[in-house]
Amino acid sequence: MLEVSGRRPLRVTTDHHGSYPKAIRWIVGRNAIHRRDRYLNNRTEQSHRPLKQRYYPMLGFGNFESASRFCTAFDEVHNYFRVDKTIASLAARRDVFVARWRELINDVSAA
Repeated sequence: MLEVSGRRPLRVTTDHHGSYPKAIRWIVGRNAIHRRDRYLNNRTEQSHRPLKQRYYPMLGFGNFESASRFCTAFDEVHNYFRVDKTIASLAARRDVFVARWRELINDVSAA
């Protein structure tokens, strides 16, 4: 994170795990605000929900290689159908989803 952005975050949101405060002080510094509210962390946890719902029936992965392949493919499909909420209304997002779904079906049936 620090290598990509080039600056340290002002706030870090986590759950209540005991190892976080020391690690945050060591990596981010003492000036960062450490928020440990379950509701503030909910946004982060919800971003992982589709992935968790998909791999749970598989009862985990056999090895790191298969997990890596699955997560890469899952992210590509998820991002293909996902439309940025800030630039489009719900109706417009539905239209984009349907158009992308039809395009995918046409490509698969043509192959």
